[in-house]
Amino acid sequence: MPNQELIHYIETEIIPRYEAFDKAHRTDHVRSVIERSLALATPYGADPDMVYTVAAYHDTGLSVERERHHLYSGAILAADLRLRRWFTEEQIGIMREAAEDHRASSAHAPRTIYGRIVAEADRLIDPETILRRTVQYGLAHYPALDRTGHFLRLKEHLDRKYADGGYLRLWLPESDNAKRLAELRRIIRDAGRLQTLFDRIFDEETRRP
Repeated sequence: MPNQELIHYIETEIIPRYEAFDKAHRTDHVRSVIERSLALATPYGADPDMVYTVAAYHDTGLSVERERHHLYSGAILAADLRLRRWFTEEQIGIMREAAEDHRASSAHAPRTIYGRIVAEADRLIDPETILRRTVQYGLAHYPALDRTGHFLRLKEHLDRKYADGGYLRLWLPESDNAKRLAELRRIIRDAGRLQTLFDRIFDEETRRP
């Protein structure tokens, strides 16, 4: 269990920042990544305080921009002087690298086990969740698209990231993401099933309250 003072600081000062992000990256997302990161850390004997901190900061760079948010997340973590209460400069450097390395489209493997843990935890390969988050992001960032446009954007994203030959890489054998990725790839290959799932989720996300 991470240090209670550290938890209090992050819960009150860092986690609330996620409420300003798109629906796919709000507090439910960061809490899920934290939970999975701590579970994955156990087999490796990783420092729970460091794992918790990297997971908590991993998407804070979205407050600057999306494309390079992983780099900004690392910079935000490293610039937070309050963290020096619990960590050495060497630990801060490791955590910065881990935050920088978490992004799925990174061209290189994470440099440390901390990067591998959070990168894997951030890859929740749950087909329903991935489809919903993709629809949510499209609705938030491409409001001019019609229904067909949103479906084509979703399909392009899935093909580029998750399909056979996509850029997503998994890093830890202890994670069950490989099995879930296989299921998602079956959905991507089945055009009719993908369309049906999209239609349901799109209708749910655009239904007026």
